[in-house]
Amino acid sequence: MFEGTHTALVTPFKNGKVDEAALRRLVREQVEAGIDGVVPCGSTGESATLDHDEHETVIGITLEEAGGRVKVIAGTGSNSTAEAVALTRFAAEAGADGALLISPYYNKPTQEGHVLHYRAVAEAVDIPVLVYNIPGRTGVNMAPETIAEMSRVPNIVGLKEAGGSLDQAMRVMQLCGDDFTVLSGDDTLTLPLAAVGGRGVIAVTANLRPARMKEMVDAALAGRAGEALAIHRELLPLMQAMTLETNPIPAKAALAMTGRIKDEIRLPLTPMTAEGRERLRPVLTAQGLL
Repeated sequence: MFEGTHTALVTPFKNGKVDEAALRRLVREQVEAGIDGVVPCGSTGESATLDHDEHETVIGITLEEAGGRVKVIAGTGSNSTAEAVALTRFAAEAGADGALLISPYYNKPTQEGHVLHYRAVAEAVDIPVLVYNIPGRTGVNMAPETIAEMSRVPNIVGLKEAGGSLDQAMRVMQLCGDDFTVLSGDDTLTLPLAAVGGRGVIAVTANLRPARMKEMVDAALAGRAGEALAIHRELLPLMQAMTLETNPIPAKAALAMTGRIKDEIRLPLTPMTAEGRERLRPVLTAQGLL
């Protein structure tokens, strides 16, 4: 349902507020690049620092600019189940194609708690829901067996896997079957994951080179391994640069350096360090972005 290349959109800010004009430009760029989908209000979109009105504004603008030409998977996760339900209901009513929900952070729920959380959200809406496993941010890894139990809920259709383990991803595929979509949440693992059954990526790097990321994923999914590997090697330095500091610090710095957004990020995140910029700049130059 959501296979291919989806961009984990940054949220541009200007003078402390959402820069609506810049956001519209970013979404249009993605559409024109032929991306399969966009994901506003995820981790890359600094969702944890958006208030409810801003969250709704970002999703609304993204839907307007996408205009049905690409899929919009709205980030609607929260560590409060009631809040996640409310955000997901808004996304559904606004016309989002699906919702991406990070597993509850800080609370550190049990595996049963994760199942009950996702089930409560999924049963409150009629749009497809993607589970998002990223233990580095949440403090808890969702076991493959837990995700398999979630997959029995009719509209929980897939997983964004960012745990860094191909073994775990393969176990999820084994337990959930071919109808359950597994997308990479680690840009550098997109190609290896596709080789073992992954169906695409929700990518930070696609903020900068969406068309090329899509070409890599399309080649991989079509079985053109040599072509996919060549593009992977080309993009790898940029993918790695996106992790020089906490996401989305490098992505926003890169977009600002290329003149597409203001260099503004919300506390507790801070602008990229001078050392980080020194390492980022030559990568952007080599990629033809500067």
